[in-house]
Amino acid sequence: MSAYSFSRIVPVLALLALAACATPPRHINNVCAVFDQRDGFIGDWRSAAERTERKYGVPVPVLMATVRKESGFKGNAKPPRTKLLGFIPWKHQSSAYGYSQALDGTWNQYRTETGNFAARRNSFADAIDFVGWYHGKTADTLGVAKNDTYNLYLAYYLGWNGYRQGAWRSKPGIVKYARETDTMARNYAGQLQNCE
Repeated sequence: MSAYSFSRIVPVLALLALAACATPPRHINNVCAVFDQRDGFIGDWRSAAERTERKYGVPVPVLMATVRKESGFKGNAKPPRTKLLGFIPWKHQSSAYGYSQALDGTWNQYRTETGNFAARRNSFADAIDFVGWYHGKTADTLGVAKNDTYNLYLAYYLGWNGYRQGAWRSKPGIVKYARETDTMARNYAGQLQNCE
């Protein structure tokens, strides 16, 4: 292959890689299928999740269920836009972005505290590391067990102060999200036992 041909193929491969990363896995309720679809391609999702578990002590099923609930494994996920005059798309409801739906301020805190200044919210490896870091801090500062998906998710969704103040008590929708995330983590844990 000539250098000219190679230089024309590289940009095409880069575009294909970006398109594959932007497309969420097809079977997001089966963690084995998620890993099968993403491992060995552009970044190894299972390895990233296992590395995060070793680093922060938060189990892979908890990490993956959190990302599943937050973004549906969409790297470019954003909250819906508000409407100007009731019908004109306007600003996003928050600065949440990426796989982890991390807010700007919390993402900046993560990058500062971990020294991972090049981290991107649309990188799965960076986002899963963020989730592990956040859940780890929740466990250390609020005394929540690292395998307690329900309470970890409440703190993730509400923030540490909101969790500390019991803000979920007046928000049944958030309690429902936390229960769903806990159920998903339990399902993922069972599925992981049967992954090849």
